[in-house]
Amino acid sequence: MSKKVLIIEDNDDIRENIAEILELAGYTAHTAANGKKGVELAIRELPDIILCDIMMPELDGYGVLYMLNKKPETAAIPFIFLTAKAERVDLRKGMEMGADDYLTKPFDDMELLNAIESRLKKKEIQLNFYSKSLDRLNSIVSKSDGLLELKKIIEERKGREFKKNQVIYYEGDKGNNLFLVMSGRIKTIKLAEDGRELMTGMFSADSYLGVNALLSGEAFTDTATALEDSLLCLIPKDQLEQLLDLYPVVAREFIKLLSNDIREKEDQLMQLAYHSVRKRMAEAMVRLSRGENSGAESFRISREDLAAMAGMATETVSRTLSDFKDEGLIDKKGSTITILDMARLAKMKN
Repeated sequence: MSKKVLIIEDNDDIRENIAEILELAGYTAHTAANGKKGVELAIRELPDIILCDIMMPELDGYGVLYMLNKKPETAAIPFIFLTAKAERVDLRKGMEMGADDYLTKPFDDMELLNAIESRLKKKEIQLNFYSKSLDRLNSIVSKSDGLLELKKIIEERKGREFKKNQVIYYEGDKGNNLFLVMSGRIKTIKLAEDGRELMTGMFSADSYLGVNALLSGEAFTDTATALEDSLLCLIPKDQLEQLLDLYPVVAREFIKLLSNDIREKEDQLMQLAYHSVRKRMAEAMVRLSRGENSGAESFRISREDLAAMAGMATETVSRTLSDFKDEGLIDKKGSTITILDMARLAKMKN
């Protein structure tokens, strides 16, 4: 069965030309001449992918994306903007709203087909990630309608890709979404007055980001950045609040997450205040190892991120890692650290 593509474009020539190219390539093309008709058609046809112009009458491309993201049945459909403008403000606004890609007009046949094929392949990969991650939720969703409903909400949401070093949210931003890490690793940091970073958290698959801000109704207290290419599920605040009101068991799960987060941050502050450089470094590496999905003995991290995590200068990180290597505690090749003696690291004296 051919894939369905919805083209929302007010220019008749461009719309018809795109439809002709797609039909020749074996796709089924549906077309809409403005944003309002495009939203109606998307809800009725549920296409596999949407191509949408930005500047349109009735409803512009941003409005189309906003309306479709609000509906569970259309929120996960890959969305590519078509635009004659390539200003960074347009690119950033579209991506922040949840667009998957951009095509700048004019584009040729192969650019169009490659963009569609690439996005559809990524959707399949994302579905595999969702399947694996949702399977891990089975241990907590059994015998609980509320947690089953949470699982359903996560399954219906579209995954957002974040490239390495891309900021997910800034300190001070309003917490309008809860983030579930599907794959990759995310760090959260606070900036000291002297400009140094202090890492407040490290998150891998199946971890939630932004619980504190969401439950308190306040802004984010730190900045979240992707340590590597990552896939996140964004759960809107209003959806989660409805779920918490209806199902106390879900609220209890998030209260547990918040309590654990507070306890970990208290432990981190105590370590920074009272533990030696060697002990702080050992504890940071133990946390990194335990944070990996498989409890892996090897992980990748930069000197700067280790310094932010352990609360020390990068030069001190280099010296301490060199000492640990000489003592047979770790091995280090580039940014990859392999723990050779976890027991001794975990029991490092102050």
